[in-house]
Amino acid sequence: MTTQTTQTTHTAPAGGPTPAREALDRVLERVEDRLRGHLDRERDLWATAVTGHTSAVIPVDAIADLVHAGGKRLRPNFCASGFLCAGGDPDDPVIVDAAAALELLHVFALIHDDVLDDSPLRRGKPTVHERYAAEHRAMGWRGEPRRFGEGVAILAGDLAYVLADTLTADFPAPAREIWGELRAEMIIGQFLDIRSAAAATADMRLARWIAVCKSGHYTIHRPLTLGAGLAGRPDLAPAFEGYGVALGEAFQLRDDLIDAFGASETSGKPVGLDVDQHKMTPLLTVAVERDARVRALVDEGGDEGWDTARLRELLAETGVRAEIEAHIDGLVERACAALAGAPIEEPWRRILTDMAHRVAHRES
Repeated sequence: MTTQTTQTTHTAPAGGPTPAREALDRVLERVEDRLRGHLDRERDLWATAVTGHTSAVIPVDAIADLVHAGGKRLRPNFCASGFLCAGGDPDDPVIVDAAAALELLHVFALIHDDVLDDSPLRRGKPTVHERYAAEHRAMGWRGEPRRFGEGVAILAGDLAYVLADTLTADFPAPAREIWGELRAEMIIGQFLDIRSAAAATADMRLARWIAVCKSGHYTIHRPLTLGAGLAGRPDLAPAFEGYGVALGEAFQLRDDLIDAFGASETSGKPVGLDVDQHKMTPLLTVAVERDARVRALVDEGGDEGWDTARLRELLAETGVRAEIEAHIDGLVERACAALAGAPIEEPWRRILTDMAHRVAHRES
């Protein structure tokens, strides 16, 4: 495997440099080095595991390809911000390990999520299961190409999970507890997501809970709290929870809007998958509650599924987009208000406020 230059889109704010921003940038640069080194060492370990065969490196390469394809690095960014604004030492290796572990955990989630959604594209490239199903077909191997590709993806995702966990070995007990909660929430949220899609459950309370649990907590709230905990500042947990839960919901709602109304060229992944997969997102749940045509279409779907083309048309006609946009704006205000009385320095308050607006109003 040839190591590529990582193309990342950090959420650190624009503008002139400040000591706080410079410290954050330094930590994030070290996180990239840590990811690269961690994956290179793992690849070296398996490159010679079986004499005469190099195929043992394939799961590692699948992870590395996705890491080096870039991404927003939201979770490392929030974790490092939580640590630094809590007074953590930017030279402490524990924050680099924590931030890198979060990115590898995210890769685990992405690889498995792409299998669950049958998505063909991620970060502008074929997903892991698509890539290895295509290899199976090209080689003329036995069995089903689809099952082979999905098997490779499941195992690569499992390995990413393991590699993430190895970076947390030096966490103190309170941080390990947060790490455990973060992982469990993400998986349970994902399960409820696919279950509500299968059952076509239009329940706004459940839809909001899934959005926050499967994405918001592990994207913003828990990384911030983990960073602060590693810096010895558990007192920041309430403020970070208020900020992270509100912004996490805004983050997931933006994902819903991108999926329904965005473009693959911008997002780097297919749009419309949530509708195709019958996911009862908050966006769709609002549309079901307010428009009889949407409700009838969902109810009549049955085993054959919805008329997805018609459903997208109705989503555009209902006005639900404007309603969700307004709700996102309110959530951003609530997130920023949670920081108002937090015992953090003003430069970090400004950084987290700017990050909130960037996360909630992104296009990909």
